[in-house]
Amino acid sequence: MKVLSLFANIGVAEAYLYDIGMNVVVANELIERRAKLYSEIYPETNMICGDITDPHIMSKIIEESRIQGVEIVMATPPCQGMSTAGQQEDDDERNKLICYVLEVVKKLHPRYVFIENVPLFLSTYIDIDEEKILIPELIKRELGNEYVINTYVIDTKDYGVPQMRERAMLLLSNIAETIRWELPSKEDKLVTMEDAIGSLPMLDPYVKDISDEERKIMFPHYEERKEQALKISPWHNPPHHVKRQVVAMQHTPTGCSAFDNAVYFPVKEDGKPVKGYHNTYSRQKWNVPAYTVTMDNRKISSQNNVHPGRIEYENEDGECIYSDARTLTLYELMIIMSLPHDWPVPIKTSEAFLRRIIGEGIPPLFVKKVFMKLIEGANEDGKA
Repeated sequence: MKVLSLFANIGVAEAYLYDIGMNVVVANELIERRAKLYSEIYPETNMICGDITDPHIMSKIIEESRIQGVEIVMATPPCQGMSTAGQQEDDDERNKLICYVLEVVKKLHPRYVFIENVPLFLSTYIDIDEEKILIPELIKRELGNEYVINTYVIDTKDYGVPQMRERAMLLLSNIAETIRWELPSKEDKLVTMEDAIGSLPMLDPYVKDISDEERKIMFPHYEERKEQALKISPWHNPPHHVKRQVVAMQHTPTGCSAFDNAVYFPVKEDGKPVKGYHNTYSRQKWNVPAYTVTMDNRKISSQNNVHPGRIEYENEDGECIYSDARTLTLYELMIIMSLPHDWPVPIKTSEAFLRRIIGEGIPPLFVKKVFMKLIEGANEDGKA
């Protein structure tokens, strides 16, 4: 089946679709840098770079989609205006981008529609012709006569993804279709951090505000561990941090925050205590899926970003020193996001850029399973 991907970014969501026979023939992305990388990863897709609110760009999307025979519209509009990590402003113009998705659907009349966003998407009001209306009500009003609309709030951890990530999902089926698009069943077993990255060897951070001599004392195995990590993946690079944060995390047990430390409490550059929430300077847990990957995943001081770690040794004072006093590497984030190991991202791509993009995406393994549910339904209908 042929797919149009709106707000495609660099194509995180569609990473497995080609493997299951879904052909993303047209994609649209606003930001040129992202669109260019998308085309490097998916060279056979017609990427239309530009603002979907521009009538010229909208016309190109519609025209190319008709030429290619698009059957499914997949839309993942920006969520910053509704995200709990954002400002949550009702008048954020990005909240209205759903209107352009509806315009595309009404012009193309695809067989199926996939819409994904944060859970607050379902309770957000937008202004349409001086009327405040809930987004789900708007979708029902505009498309309810032509589509069966199934609405869900899901957590990707329930579908084999090693990450807790709540999302709103709308799966629309044209009333002419005998197969209704529904979510697959939840899976019984959770994939934990231990399952996902527990087999990877210890990796020390690169402490950027110390000398090479001090680094050899603080992390005597740094070079060999780095070499071993880069043999696993070029994206498994030691994250860079400052010494005061690293020391705090060396004394922070798995699943705990450095704010719980009596002595090795997080401090600023001037030595004063840091003020923050307990989900910052916080190590993840081994026995559960990872916390939600955010765009700001490079910082120890941001939400639940630090590797779970293990007791590496006891120092001469009898204190436990914990390994991996760092944020997750990009390679570890890719695993937690369920990206394929052979995802063809050019090695020249900026790591900082990729980290931010990954924090915006929906885990592609979950997307794959949602599309597989549609394929299985079609296959069963064909046999009948």
